Amino acid sequence: MSEEQTRKTESLVAVVVTHNRLDKLKLVLARLLESPAAELQAVVVIDNVSTDGTGAWLAAQPDPRLVVVTSTENLGGAGGFETGMRLASERFDPDWMVVMDDDARPAPGGLAAFHASDKSGCDAIAAAVYFPDGRICEMNRPSRNPFWHGREFARTLLRGRGGFHIAPEDYRGTERWVDVSSFVGLFVSRRALSLAGYPDGRLFVYGEDGIFTLGLSKAGGRIRFAPGVAFEHDCSTLQSGQFRPLWKVYYYHRNLLFLYRMAAGWLFWPALLVVLPKWLLKLRHHPGERIRFLRLLGRAVTDGLSGRMHRPHPEVLALAGTAGPSGSGCRGDNAPSG
Repeated sequence: MSEEQTRKTESLVAVVVTHNRLDKLKLVLARLLESPAAELQAVVVIDNVSTDGTGAWLAAQPDPRLVVVTSTENLGGAGGFETGMRLASERFDPDWMVVMDDDARPAPGGLAAFHASDKSGCDAIAAAVYFPDGRICEMNRPSRNPFWHGREFARTLLRGRGGFHIAPEDYRGTERWVDVSSFVGLFVSRRALSLAGYPDGRLFVYGEDGIFTLGLSKAGGRIRFAPGVAFEHDCSTLQSGQFRPLWKVYYYHRNLLFLYRMAAGWLFWPALLVVLPKWLLKLRHHPGERIRFLRLLGRAVTDGLSGRMHRPHPEVLALAGTAGPSGSGCRGDNAPSG
């Protein structure tokens, strides 16, 4: 058997988390299930109590590879990925699984490109993610941890985020090693789960992908950015720098503190002197709701510094002045950077 044939025999299961975006989910599943079983063994969909007809539509789908789990509560993206990846492991024990939001899908031929790629020495592979119009999707650019690499640290001091993220020219170049990636087009091996475990569902939304992949890198796992494996992310771009809905302020900033502490080590504390004033400046984007913004941000910082991983979602909604259930939204929507 040739090396290429050996690569193609590795089993792959997809994990998709969805909440009230049926139109986009239909496109994702159509793209996934057009791949033959040799390329994709199964698709696990975690439905976070959608109320837009998603459940009925999923129940009517005939493809036997589709496995649907309907949650009794909104687990957020983090809880959905933890649930889905655990189920995929227990039911199928695949060599690899690929994770994505309900608005993200492989580009045509993307799964075939993954199977044809050289996975030697890799514990995870990060796809090149683009908007449907072909632009690089900024929120899904993999990165190196600048606190682990001298060159990236120096570049970050000069260029900010551009100093440690994969550069646009890398999307046309050769594969390279990274430390952090998103849960859009991330291919995770069985060995990666043995090293890093599963995403932490207590995070609810934002940062669980960065924390998982950084934890994998810290545990000795290796993540390769593969520009030849393409994904599409049909996610709206940010507008006006606002958080919508407002409750996302809490999860975004709390989880960033967890991520920054993991990435920076002892430098975390001096880095806070830069980070916290920058966060306070976001008040200017929220006229008329600044008291609620500060209340959410204050609780996020308190919980982030104390290591509190679980605050019931209804409490967060109450801090935001929001009643009733609310969805997790697109990963990164209306979440200004840093």
